[in-house]
Amino acid sequence: MQNFNYMTPTRLIFGKDCIAQLPEVMAQFGKKVLLTYGGGSIKKIGLYDKVKTLLSDFEIIELSGIQPNPKYDPSVLDGVRLCKEHNVDVILAVGGGSVLDCSKAIATGAKYDGDPWDLISYKAKATASIPIVDIITLAATGSEYDCGGVISRTETNDKIGYMDPLNFPAVSFLDPTYTFTVSKKHTAAGCADAMNHIMEQYFCEDSTLLNDGFMETGLKSLMVQTKKCLENPEDYTARAEMMLTCTYGCNGIFSLGNSPSGWPCHGMEHALSAYYDITHGEGLAIITPHWMKHILSEKTVDRFVKYGVNVFSIDENLDKFAIAEKAIQATYDFFQSIGIPMTLREVGIDESRIDEMAHHVAVNEGLENAWAPLLEKDIAAIFTASL
Repeated sequence: MQNFNYMTPTRLIFGKDCIAQLPEVMAQFGKKVLLTYGGGSIKKIGLYDKVKTLLSDFEIIELSGIQPNPKYDPSVLDGVRLCKEHNVDVILAVGGGSVLDCSKAIATGAKYDGDPWDLISYKAKATASIPIVDIITLAATGSEYDCGGVISRTETNDKIGYMDPLNFPAVSFLDPTYTFTVSKKHTAAGCADAMNHIMEQYFCEDSTLLNDGFMETGLKSLMVQTKKCLENPEDYTARAEMMLTCTYGCNGIFSLGNSPSGWPCHGMEHALSAYYDITHGEGLAIITPHWMKHILSEKTVDRFVKYGVNVFSIDENLDKFAIAEKAIQATYDFFQSIGIPMTLREVGIDESRIDEMAHHVAVNEGLENAWAPLLEKDIAAIFTASL
């Protein structure tokens, strides 16, 4: 069991109508609020008007139009500018993980005198941050309970995952009813994203029975509850459990004491969505089974056996490689069963830039140090198999 140094300072406020507490919470941080959100879905479900009514005594500056795979230019730069111009006290991020990830970059960038990309790319270390409160409307990324974010820089095809303890949200509001109107596509993609967060922590060298139990149950919970959500989008119990499992999935609590895995599937998918702007969860679902097949070996097979037996109830008396292969197929079959396109061609990616993307990943993601090391040729092979 590995040493660790762990803290989660974020306050979670969970449940139906929980944002009634929003004015009291926001007042702790000040009166000037940067309200960040995406393409307008919060207006369609009435959440925008509710937030404006609840915060009628606050000065609100708005930054809208934050895209999936949030962009450094314009969204992060615009947000930093607005915070500095208006001397913003607190950021309120309303939406999914992309809105919150963007808001995290804004929060530290607004307290930095140089180019905010320096912080995202680890060329400089942040020393201060504007507090963040969020209202989550999509169960997926877990950004509401961690200090990380992912930002894309279109002109260089960079999509960087960055972490900074200053960027833990101060308070996260989780009302499952705000996920009722999420489309089937994004419900499924959110499930795939959260499942991969857990699998990136599960497939590692050193783990514990405790952590394995957390993660195996988390995976089973996501598979069961996502199907219920797809069948009945307003199933509160299913939406609530899915949301909470996504929240837990990425803040590190499932893997305390585990050795690092390198998060290879995220490293590879970041190139796919940086180059082609595809839905992150779909990209993960497509490449994960092919990554599993590629790394299956005498070194890794026992981990796949445990995964197959405990997550998919595969007969433990079978040959271990047979169990592993069945587990990989079951993973593919589940993603396909919830409507995710399972080839890169289906999401508009062909072979024309595979070598370029593989090189980009090999240079920037450090996957030669992953649990199952990946060189440029391995990355290209996984992309090719995923076509």
